[in-house]
Amino acid sequence: MSNRRNWLKQIGLGTIGLGFCQFEAFANPPLENYITPSLDKSPILLRSNENPYGPSPLARLAMQKSINNSNRYGWNASEELISLIAKKNNVSDNNILLGAGSTEILDLVLQYTALKKGNFILAETTFDYWTFPSEKLGFKKITVPLTADKKHDLTAMLKAIDSDTKMVYICNPNNPTGTICDREQLVSFVNEASKRAIIFVDEAYIDFTKEQSLSDLVMENKNLIITKTFSKMYGLAGARIGYAVANSSTIEELSVLKSSPNLSISVVTTAAAIASLNDEKFIREVSSLNEEVKKYTIEQLTQLGLTCIPSYSNFIYFSLENYKKDYFKQLENHNIMGTKIYEENGKWTRITIGTMKEMQQFIEALK
Repeated sequence: MSNRRNWLKQIGLGTIGLGFCQFEAFANPPLENYITPSLDKSPILLRSNENPYGPSPLARLAMQKSINNSNRYGWNASEELISLIAKKNNVSDNNILLGAGSTEILDLVLQYTALKKGNFILAETTFDYWTFPSEKLGFKKITVPLTADKKHDLTAMLKAIDSDTKMVYICNPNNPTGTICDREQLVSFVNEASKRAIIFVDEAYIDFTKEQSLSDLVMENKNLIITKTFSKMYGLAGARIGYAVANSSTIEELSVLKSSPNLSISVVTTAAAIASLNDEKFIREVSSLNEEVKKYTIEQLTQLGLTCIPSYSNFIYFSLENYKKDYFKQLENHNIMGTKIYEENGKWTRITIGTMKEMQQFIEALK
């Protein structure tokens, strides 16, 4: 512990109080003051569900101070971060495994479950980029349609499990639809389905909701793995840091698939994550701004005659079926980067919630 304290003091983040006194003046200005200035010709990025306000002021300062320690491996810092994450999730340190973004955790669990071959189940439509290597690993993908209101059909997913199913993936809140599972129904599903397969719950966007994480279930359930990320609410998408929450025995099994468990994160990123977990002011402000801008954007899209799905995230899923113009051409003409059509039936697409100014420009581009 003393080594850990010394390391954190060197970067200006001593464990006792985390050096908040020196940060207060830095953290008080409005979030808009810390948005990275962009060039006039830079596009408005509304494609990847990034936080337009982050990293937090405390995280930025922590990263700056930690650069001088980049010549050293970050074992002590990783231990400190794991302890903070464990406390946040009401679990023990041995229930946490760090990764370079939740994507590394997704890749790791895919490798882990593919060792025994078979199939895995996920919704159609959901976050599926991590599944692309599955066939090369000898893993078969089975998709289950969403319900009419774009939610996971947990009953159908349970029925889809067979003797060859090794994993079921649930993104909650779901990307790209923004919908969320009823917690009681999801817990019931996990308890039943985990008797037959590993249940992998992706909670990348749970911090944008008031919903309780499923992390409290991992202490007793060896077949439940949860992944979380610092990419979204905490604004560290480019810094690449995420983690798994699972039963200690499962964490051990996952760890043996990594040459250096918990060491794929740089000391700079680790310092940012430690500071981010303690910057409650930033989280409150991001959450408030996200809700305010989301409400505005949905109201404006609805006035344009476009159907929107209620969102529990920092993006909106909406239909272009009634839109008469060339949506993607309109975005291109106004230097805005959106994303693709996810469902041809209804022309459903997704837009990230940026700042109020960015979303006002987005709405103007559609008019």
